[in-house]
Amino acid sequence: MKISIKSYTYNNRRRFLLSAAGGLALAGMPLAVLAQGSGKMKIGIVGSGRVGSAIGSAWVKAGHEVMFSSLDLDADKKLAARLGGGAKAGTPREAAAFGTVLVISVPYRALPGVGKDLADLIKGKIVIDTSNPIVARDGDMAVAAREKGAGQASMEFLPGARIVRAFNAIGAARMAEAASKKENIGMPIAGDDKAAIETASALVRDVGYEPVLVGGLVAMGKHLIPGTPLGGERSPDEVRRVAATLK
Repeated sequence: MKISIKSYTYNNRRRFLLSAAGGLALAGMPLAVLAQGSGKMKIGIVGSGRVGSAIGSAWVKAGHEVMFSSLDLDADKKLAARLGGGAKAGTPREAAAFGTVLVISVPYRALPGVGKDLADLIKGKIVIDTSNPIVARDGDMAVAAREKGAGQASMEFLPGARIVRAFNAIGAARMAEAASKKENIGMPIAGDDKAAIETASALVRDVGYEPVLVGGLVAMGKHLIPGTPLGGERSPDEVRRVAATLK
């Protein structure tokens, strides 16, 4: 079959342009979209207590690779062995290095120390902050964080991180079973980085909730703690209605 040089050149140029366009589109995609294509993310969890273990377990079941870490490495190893699949255990620094996404789920009084210990690893990384300043537990620093706003305080304790506050307003026991429920529960989240928000939103859905962006980290992150109007379980529309009344 005879193919003209003109036709050959046109077809090759067309294939090149399509390939280039596809590459540029891929490069512009947020992390959450790319991760959905592969079906997996690498998630490091610093603080595998009730919240960290609940959401981490849900992500392992959803097919993600999760490294659990805490002050009790033996407990983390047992948790990873029980979950199997993509579950792993390591030190907090190993988890921070492992994860494309990092979840920090520690008592709020520990957050300044975590920020110092992991400073070189969290800079520029997407960080889901589940930690809440609880005065009865965390003392005066929690009082200061609440007055300043939890979003602002977390930014100062974790400088350079691309923070999204999430999993702050619903009890850990409910998180563990959310994926198996058919309820449409809204999960309020707050952040400023678009790609970080999209990534966190994808992971919120994998736990079994519908993410609801209520606003920026400083302006609305202060409301994502227990005892505020956004605390507790609500439908996504109810979360939006409550958020619209807050300043």
